[in-house]
Amino acid sequence: MIRNSWWRYDDKPPNPVSFSFMVPKKEISMVPDMGKWKRSQAYADYMGFILTLNEGVKRKKLTCEYQVSETVEKLLAMLATLDRWIDETPPIDQPSRFGNKAYRTWYAKLDQEAEALVTAILPSERHDAAPEIAVYLKEAVGNSTRIDYGTGHEAAFAAFLCCLCKVGALRMEDQLAIIFKVFDKYLQVMHKLQKTYRMEPAGSQGVWGLDDFQFLPFIWGSSQLIDHPTLEPRHFVEEKVVNEYHQDYMFLECIKFINEMKTGPFAEHSNQLWNISAVPSWSKVNQGLIRMYKAECLEKFPVIQHFKFGSLLSIQPVKP
Repeated sequence: MIRNSWWRYDDKPPNPVSFSFMVPKKEISMVPDMGKWKRSQAYADYMGFILTLNEGVKRKKLTCEYQVSETVEKLLAMLATLDRWIDETPPIDQPSRFGNKAYRTWYAKLDQEAEALVTAILPSERHDAAPEIAVYLKEAVGNSTRIDYGTGHEAAFAAFLCCLCKVGALRMEDQLAIIFKVFDKYLQVMHKLQKTYRMEPAGSQGVWGLDDFQFLPFIWGSSQLIDHPTLEPRHFVEEKVVNEYHQDYMFLECIKFINEMKTGPFAEHSNQLWNISAVPSWSKVNQGLIRMYKAECLEKFPVIQHFKFGSLLSIQPVKP
């Protein structure tokens, strides 16, 4: 169980004195430090956030009805700004096919504006949290040196949303909108970044990885499909099914993107997903993906060495 669950803040924002905000920094510098991470309040809160949302979207379509709060609208406006900046920063001509250097110009703009973007999202009494939360936004869009993107960057965006919950900017009733509106729009912007600037996958495991870039939409997307009356895991490898249902289900949205980006037989370019299509139920797919996410992302030093810890996601151990 998570101590001081952020979802308890849906009645009123947390006490202003409960956090002394700080700029997050790296704490995991070598493999033995991984124990610190797994015992930390940050790990408990992060996993609790992922699993709470996983439960919240169960059996629900992207197109279902849900509340859209002012904070969610502000987040969508922020993501629309990032999207617009891509249009304003076209790729440059360069000899290298991958890693277009125009991405660095786009990233520099975000680096400069991140704190102001986050301040605009936060309630006025929480503006002092902006420098801490903005770090996670800057970490969530890829690496400007390597021009790559991977599950560690995706985790930073989930951490960014988790922090907004912890300061009371997002509430319990925002659960569906967090995934179906905000995270879905984030995915669209990341797909556009990856395509426009030909970003490299960070730490890709090639055909043996689940996906070159994302993981969370497969977890939440499989939860959406639990107990679906007609769609079974074996159906997602059928292009007709993907084209018909991708607007309702995040899992199929991701499969559609893979089909657009990769050529050749699905079993060859996405072997791990092909194997998952043989699992008998979406419930088992969902449970397996959560286990896989912990093992392949959250418990891997190359991913977690870049994670940053502050007052909201603390490296301090969970108190018994």
